[in-house]
Amino acid sequence: MLVIGVTGGIGSGKTAATDRFQELGITVVDADLASRVVVEPGKPALQAIAEHFGEHLITAGGELDRRALREIVFADPSQRKWLESLTHPLIAQEILTQIQASQSPYTILASPLLLESSQHKMAKRILVIDVPVELQIARTVTRDHTTEEGVKAIIAAQMSRDERLAKADDVICNDQDLPHLRAKVDQLHKTYLEMAKQT
Repeated sequence: MLVIGVTGGIGSGKTAATDRFQELGITVVDADLASRVVVEPGKPALQAIAEHFGEHLITAGGELDRRALREIVFADPSQRKWLESLTHPLIAQEILTQIQASQSPYTILASPLLLESSQHKMAKRILVIDVPVELQIARTVTRDHTTEEGVKAIIAAQMSRDERLAKADDVICNDQDLPHLRAKVDQLHKTYLEMAKQT
């Protein structure tokens, strides 16, 4: 099974890229979605988070207040480490289960923390969706209705752009419009189909 890991900093356009792969009939395993599955109501991880950080992180509907948790862990690296040690093994297992169920010629593993975690070991190739930092900030502020400072804190917590690019097998520079991004994905799709035949 050929697994392509797709990553990029916040606001780089990872989702737009993986949406296009999905339109082309490719299974996309999304680490963010897997991370939601492991903290669903009734799951042990949610209980552990409530006990560690406090019940105020659980909404009236019994779900995790992800935004409030994100603010805590991005402000305190030791709390982020605690959370990662709890959730990363559970997320990895969920991702693996989904990859093994994939029926498409190759599979995309989309993850913002692909290179920061051991998730990259599940992928044969790494595709980085790259964008200049100024554009990352502008897009994220607009999309998430958040502050520039908040976005800069997330960027600072993520792997640097240069490090990410150094680990990439393939790069799409997403500094133009959506049709440009989709055309780049279409080109890579053809390449990956050829690779998949040889695995």
